[in-house]
Amino acid sequence: MDVFETLITTNDLIFGFMACLAAIWIGMRLAKKQALTYKGQRDRGTDAPEPGNGDLPSVNHIDYGDMRFLHLGTPWVQGSMKISQPFDIHLEYVQRMMGWLLFTDLDQVRHLQAMQLGLGAGSLTKFCHLQLGMHTTAVELNPQVIATCRRWFNLPEENAKLNVLQADAADIARRPEWHGKIDALQVDLYDQEAACPALDSEAFYADCRQLLTHQGCMVVNVYGRDSSVETSLQRIGKAFGDDALWVFKPTTAGNTIVLAFRTSRAWDKTALQLQAKQIQTRWNLPATTWLKALAPARR
Repeated sequence: MDVFETLITTNDLIFGFMACLAAIWIGMRLAKKQALTYKGQRDRGTDAPEPGNGDLPSVNHIDYGDMRFLHLGTPWVQGSMKISQPFDIHLEYVQRMMGWLLFTDLDQVRHLQAMQLGLGAGSLTKFCHLQLGMHTTAVELNPQVIATCRRWFNLPEENAKLNVLQADAADIARRPEWHGKIDALQVDLYDQEAACPALDSEAFYADCRQLLTHQGCMVVNVYGRDSSVETSLQRIGKAFGDDALWVFKPTTAGNTIVLAFRTSRAWDKTALQLQAKQIQTRWNLPATTWLKALAPARR
């Protein structure tokens, strides 16, 4: 090895070392920025956490550009909203939770009744109430989630067609006065760690089935590091019957959306394609792409 080669090798080592130091510095800066963002700095347009209520977690939100994220005192996102379009649904899995529209008379939707178990950032509740014109009931255990959604996520005040209940979802599902009343039941229940569904038993799903009208549909979001799609499907299937289940392939974020019908549905590809086009035209939901990911659990 001559002197020139030695110099090149030495310079490469120096430049490589400097590049490593730069990468570490950039990483530290980004980590610090992310930590400050999560803590809810007011100069990023966020509020201080709402205090917890007994054993319930505190609630806070974070703005990042045009996006607003809801948290329950942890980094896990519990819902989000596009600030410039607060009444649209932008998350893929939440859009798929509107998949029941594929099997519904679209001209009658405004006469139907929707219920959300778990308010999150209010995306489903706002969409069903404001864009579909449905009678809508949201059930949320944490009163601070409700308060935060009204203050920061454009959740309307209650009115003749919107009811927000501070209650336990399991308790509501057992109440006889709700049985046979709900056409679209959307279940998205997670605690602050979002490790698995908070309610995921056969008994709970059987209660949910009781809420539905004869043509009603339950939609469940299955997500989390400790969740098991297969286990959830087995439990839902025992409550509804395996032939009543339709399943989306997992989203890129890992959410699996399950549709369970009080009365099973037949697979009619042509009819579904036509319905999807109508949904996409009326409400700007990507319904035609749903059909590439949705199928009966048993075919």
